[in-house]
Amino acid sequence: MDTSPHIEQTVDHLFRHEWGKLVSVLTKLFGPQNLQLAEDVVQDTLLTALNNWKINGLPHNPSAWLFTSARNKAVDVLRQQKRKDEFAKTITPLLQSEYTLAPTVKEMVNTNTIDDDQLRMMFVCCHPSLSAEAQVALILKTLCGFSVAEIAKAFVTGYDTIEKRLYRARQTFRENKVEFELPPVAELDARLETVLMAVYLLFNEGYNSTNHEDLIRNDLMNEAMRLCELICRNPSVKHANTHALMALMCFTASRNDARLDANGNMLLLKQQDRTKWNRALIETGVYHLEESAAGETISKYHIEAGIAYEHAQARDYDHTNWNNILHCYNLLYQLYPSPVIALNRAVVVSELKGAAEGVRAIEAIQDLASLKKYYLLPATLGELHWQMGDYKRAKTFFEEAITLTQSAIEKKLLQQKMKQHPH
Repeated sequence: MDTSPHIEQTVDHLFRHEWGKLVSVLTKLFGPQNLQLAEDVVQDTLLTALNNWKINGLPHNPSAWLFTSARNKAVDVLRQQKRKDEFAKTITPLLQSEYTLAPTVKEMVNTNTIDDDQLRMMFVCCHPSLSAEAQVALILKTLCGFSVAEIAKAFVTGYDTIEKRLYRARQTFRENKVEFELPPVAELDARLETVLMAVYLLFNEGYNSTNHEDLIRNDLMNEAMRLCELICRNPSVKHANTHALMALMCFTASRNDARLDANGNMLLLKQQDRTKWNRALIETGVYHLEESAAGETISKYHIEAGIAYEHAQARDYDHTNWNNILHCYNLLYQLYPSPVIALNRAVVVSELKGAAEGVRAIEAIQDLASLKKYYLLPATLGELHWQMGDYKRAKTFFEEAITLTQSAIEKKLLQQKMKQHPH
């Protein structure tokens, strides 16, 4: 029996879960200046695993096998590289001596310090010498095992642009001789902002995959929540905003099992069976929301978690507290004005005051033109015009929305809406 597809699936799963851990420990070993080398060794380790396991079958503990293999490859690389002046300057004397090389690598590349190593790696990726875009791209690549194509998709930009961005980021690490350590306390907060943005981007890509056959990618959502949990557990970081983001992700992820019907069709909030919502995740979200109140600041994560909380607490759609949600959106727009937030707010206005008021709120959005390629604008206008009985205009908006989304599941939902309309 050929188990190759099963082996490839397992390696793919491990790629997601172990990539960031392995890159983090090898970056600790080689230094951030040699990040590309760390990634190359991890890539080589995974290829070796794929070839070995196809012949010999899966080992008892695949994760431990990968760490051992990466450790052995690291020792070989250090033997080859340590005579090069540039490399020798970045590694400790213990790694330069043949007597202490292997034992030191064994001590440094282990799973016991993995949480600490990954936390440091997150903050290294958010070094102030890098642009915000480069910081997020680097986290997605080094910690989350995103391919360049996936990052390009998440940023809605070209493959070459992301390649250059990552190349320049690695170059900047070399030029600035960046160390593998947490930044000084004074810098922690500023860097935390970008770390959280990257985690949120990762979560959103999992919640509503831009270009994947599956709408929901639990692997990405779980990875985002795992990274957020790492930050929550570290005593040297202020936690209010991190807890708020964690609460938001828990409330949002709790709806996953109710978002598709038996045929894989998308179900909107109104149609979802709330008995399928994950109550344990909602309770965890409430815990994190309460913890987030300990800080002195209010972030967008606090407000968005407040909105998600209202949905999670409502026993059904008709009992949603739209007044509280509108209050949250008003505050969100006041602090973080953007056309997307204004569009979401308009939907809430339509729930409270009717579809015509919702359309007026959309038409009043400043910089509405910037949403012309955002499929949710025509999709929302289509829905509101349908509610108003203007089926012809609704159909035109739905057709426009279909051309603007890459998601097959979203296209299908819009097509089904058009079929329901009277002609």
